[in-house]
Amino acid sequence: MNETTTIICMLRGINVSGQKKVPMTELKKLFESLGFKNVTTYIQSGNVIFTSKMPDHKMISGTIEKKIREQFGFDVPVIVRSQPEMQIAVDNNPLIKEKDIDSEKLHITFLESSPDKDKLDKIHTFHFEPDRFIIAGRNVYLYCPDGYGRTKLNNTFFENKLKVRATTRNWRTVKELLRIASGMNL
Repeated sequence: MNETTTIICMLRGINVSGQKKVPMTELKKLFESLGFKNVTTYIQSGNVIFTSKMPDHKMISGTIEKKIREQFGFDVPVIVRSQPEMQIAVDNNPLIKEKDIDSEKLHITFLESSPDKDKLDKIHTFHFEPDRFIIAGRNVYLYCPDGYGRTKLNNTFFENKLKVRATTRNWRTVKELLRIASGMNL
């Protein structure tokens, strides 16, 4: 029998500038209709925390993407992490430990899968100072001192260069998603 796992689900590109509108109450009901338990949403940008016995991340994201397409009529990339994976992402942020880092300017871009080595080698030839990034597995740690809205190191950049789907959350949101997930009783 499968164990119950706490999952953090991040939808890319909903409720941004009036595009792909999805009310959180409807999104919560959609997740519940898929059999997920303890469904909680966090802010309007498509963060959902829930528990599931479904072990496979690709199966979870594919099921959610299909249901969103059926119910709302548009495609939304869905990236998922288990609570332990999110804890590791937070604990291993190499930028937070650096001197003079403003945590308000930190972000993590979550990749759907680990990129190929050749693409990783190529992406490190790009520099957009003062912005910086460090890739570790399926996480891209970003520091954007002038703000994420001004960086060239956005989802599209990483998707184009690494050929994997991506979504980004600021450091405060990442930590809050982890806090909510860590508080769920299994």
